[in-house]
Amino acid sequence: MAPASRRNTEISRRDFLAAPSWLCLRQPRARVERRRLELAGIPWSRIRHGSAPLRLLRIHGDEETARQAVEIFIEQIAGEAWIVESRSRHVLLGGLRLDPNRMFSRAGAEKNLRMLNPDAEGGQILAVLNRLDRERESLMRALQPPPGGLWIAAHNNGPGYSIETEAPISQRVHRAQPGAPRDFLLFTGEDDFEKAARGPYNAVLQNRPGGEDDGSLSRWCAARSIRYVNVEVAHGKLDKQLEMLRWLAAALS
Repeated sequence: MAPASRRNTEISRRDFLAAPSWLCLRQPRARVERRRLELAGIPWSRIRHGSAPLRLLRIHGDEETARQAVEIFIEQIAGEAWIVESRSRHVLLGGLRLDPNRMFSRAGAEKNLRMLNPDAEGGQILAVLNRLDRERESLMRALQPPPGGLWIAAHNNGPGYSIETEAPISQRVHRAQPGAPRDFLLFTGEDDFEKAARGPYNAVLQNRPGGEDDGSLSRWCAARSIRYVNVEVAHGKLDKQLEMLRWLAAALS
């Protein structure tokens, strides 16, 4: 039997050749369109390249490597990219700080608002929560891929976060690169995870959200059986993040 590293390379190449053209190839006649807009009180950049059912996301403003990876990758592949325009991890909404990856449920947003704004008045927090409730549905209609499409979020992490952080709350774990625990994929779809489990990158499956609702997008997608992947790498590893994005596009056909 071929060594694991060789098998992984063969799987990647085979998946790449079998993948549909909208995943693998830049559409030469498609124009890249960029637009700035506000959704749910948050400033976004939308980059559209063709009409394929792929959506890319960079949600935390302090994750600059993820932003670079998304902007480079959307030039190479058909789909849409959405980028939160912020210099920090948090955004300001109604004068309060909020982690935008905690706004996808009322419970998660409330917990995050109270943690980040301990001196805020109850009425101020309530106003922000009510606004999110009113605007969340339209936000999700704009951001999410069409049925059957793929959603990929790019994230960067620090030394305190790795695949070992997620392993205890995951249904399955694939440790292909134990020496790089901060670089991993988080899936909400079991079929997609199965392909990753034959591949060269660390991966976890979280398709049965349990415990406390944290308001994260991955949890929102898992509860609705939406195909979603977090591409986590350490800050500064742009080449690795692009490599993982390209592998996903080829493998998840």
